[in-house]
Amino acid sequence: MLPCILLTGMHTSAQNAPPSPFRFNDTHLSIEARVNDLVSRLTLDEKVNQMLNAAPAIQRLGIPAYNWWNECLHGVARTTFKVTVYPQAIGMAATFDTMSMRIMGDYTGEEGRAIYNESIRNDKHGIYLGLTYWTPNINIFRDPRWGRGQETYGEDPFLTGTMAKSFVHGLQGDDPRYLKAAACAKHYAVHSGPEPSRHVFNVTPTDHDLWNTYLPAFRALVVDAKVAGVMCAYNAYEGQPCCGSDKLMTNILRNDWKFTGYVTSDCGAIDDFYQRHKTHTDAESAAADAVLHGTDVECGRVTYKSLAQAVKDGKLTEKEMDVSLRRLFTIRMRLGMFDPPEMVKYASIPITVLESREHAAHALKMARQSIVLLRNENSTLPLSRNIRKIAVLGPNANNPVTVLGNYNGQPSVVTTPLQSIREKLGSNANVFYSQATGFTDDGGQAGRKVLDSIGDVDAIIYVGGISPRLEGEEMRVNQPGFNGGDRTSIALPAVQTEFLKAARATGKPVILVIMTGSAIAIPWEAENIPGIINAWYGGQSAGTAIADVLFGDYNPAGRLPVTFYRSDSDLPAFDDYSMINRTYRYFTGQPLYGFGYGLSYTRFQYDKMELPVSAIAGSGIHVSVRITNTGSRDGEEVAELYVTHVGHAVNDPVRALKGFRRIFLRAGESRQIQFVLAPSDLSDIDDAGHLKKEKGNLQIAVGGSQPDAATEAGKKTITRTLKII
Repeated sequence: MLPCILLTGMHTSAQNAPPSPFRFNDTHLSIEARVNDLVSRLTLDEKVNQMLNAAPAIQRLGIPAYNWWNECLHGVARTTFKVTVYPQAIGMAATFDTMSMRIMGDYTGEEGRAIYNESIRNDKHGIYLGLTYWTPNINIFRDPRWGRGQETYGEDPFLTGTMAKSFVHGLQGDDPRYLKAAACAKHYAVHSGPEPSRHVFNVTPTDHDLWNTYLPAFRALVVDAKVAGVMCAYNAYEGQPCCGSDKLMTNILRNDWKFTGYVTSDCGAIDDFYQRHKTHTDAESAAADAVLHGTDVECGRVTYKSLAQAVKDGKLTEKEMDVSLRRLFTIRMRLGMFDPPEMVKYASIPITVLESREHAAHALKMARQSIVLLRNENSTLPLSRNIRKIAVLGPNANNPVTVLGNYNGQPSVVTTPLQSIREKLGSNANVFYSQATGFTDDGGQAGRKVLDSIGDVDAIIYVGGISPRLEGEEMRVNQPGFNGGDRTSIALPAVQTEFLKAARATGKPVILVIMTGSAIAIPWEAENIPGIINAWYGGQSAGTAIADVLFGDYNPAGRLPVTFYRSDSDLPAFDDYSMINRTYRYFTGQPLYGFGYGLSYTRFQYDKMELPVSAIAGSGIHVSVRITNTGSRDGEEVAELYVTHVGHAVNDPVRALKGFRRIFLRAGESRQIQFVLAPSDLSDIDDAGHLKKEKGNLQIAVGGSQPDAATEAGKKTITRTLKII
């Protein structure tokens, strides 16, 4: 039996403490039996308090306090401990590397466990110290103006679901008995801005869009990855708040997908039922309805407090509340919180793993992998290490805040481009620095003066873009082009384009480095700036990774997980949730840079594609292709496989990503790679959420980008037709 005193996090050995009188501490029993025993001992008021994110201790039962609210979007976030910070989620998606993603999840879970173990040893149970992480954000980044799109894995359901599964598997661990940490798929569902209206808007997408765009990633985590938790969204869906939706919560999540984990509300979302959506008359009705729809814990401290009165008034029964309590304590049991530390292999992870050498190396690896080379006219990049004088300019050139993104932790060391370029070139070069411009202002004409003073430089590197202080979650921003955390324009701020025009007029080579969490329209730059890289918010090692790419110590291979449109005129209304003309799957125009786009310092050739000439409807297939590095540099390549239904229905995708592989090839090396396509990869989903076993022709395209005659990479993709019979 586990002594009660252990449950408070104090160091008292089992030999020196009396045995626990409670069956829920008996580790020989099943988790179900233990949870049933625990819940049966709770009073109504105790049950209510355990359904708040800040659940208090129950001293008489030896149950410690626990706070469900913790974050680990790209490394453990918001903790007071120094931790490893990886690239922002959108940057990790740009790696197109599932193994890197899984390792990142594993390392993040390891650091989270270390923080939890240390906190329990010190009897601390507050916010951001627990093991239930409200990550990942798998909403589809349908519109580049959404400020929280940086937290997602991009605009494609397949890429999002695949990368998210790797993260969840890494974070939750592979122990058959215990979770290392508990992931949570959010925000369920159909949620991607606008931020200022997220508490009140009601979405009514078509069933086709619901099943083919908004739900696939959630299904991948719930059904395939066995994610521990789900967070329901603020907005309403078809007239019901998401946390009280018959269709989303009851029919799909619990009944169809058989989800047995816990659901948390987004923070304050249950308050919105009666305060903003006006679908419920008061807190009691809202709380009861949320619980009856399977929302087990409220992130908040107001509405669920009324549950005791709701039971007394007959709006729900205590037995119905017990369903939620059992889910919550099952998760805590699976995390080993009621077992002796020696039984839980993760309980021995020491605080010394924080910022370990392996974790830091992986943060640098992913920062490098995330960088997308957008333009390299006349092989402007990489720059020579023998350069004598270089100007490093721009609002992000030496900005340690931007690189960390949002929902971030704090590392001990952050590298910026300026620092890393100076370190790389050493005393052999004169590195001139000036911010030159702000993000949206000209710095009082400082930029023009800077250009007048650096006429003898060999090259100009301008590190611009935007900042997580401008785009993000429901934030106040008083800058042109931004509103409430969202963007009102996707254009690079005009002051930056004007400065780049002046810099280009000097006749010096100009390289643009963009930091951003979303797609930026740069039509002038794409025609006139010879070297452009997109570096996202690259985490603690962003500066090192950027310098490595600029000077050729790393050959970039990142791919865009979102479409870079040419202008605002390409976009439908922000609050329109129809997928018509949105994302690469439905966009009928010509993007500036398409989803999946990214250049390299070397060249790759695809040939010897093998696949069957036909397949039976409802079956899967194997596809293989040979890739050869025909250039003079070693490098990585991302092979992308797209499926197109020939003669597709008007609302079906133009094409859809259904496979990708990131591989390393030395100069001159070839490799045959395999793709295994499941039946779901060859089928669309009907309006009831079922696979459509349609017959006809499928085009299978494999290459380093989408098949697109407008780009050199797109021209080199191989396309074959498969007949479905």
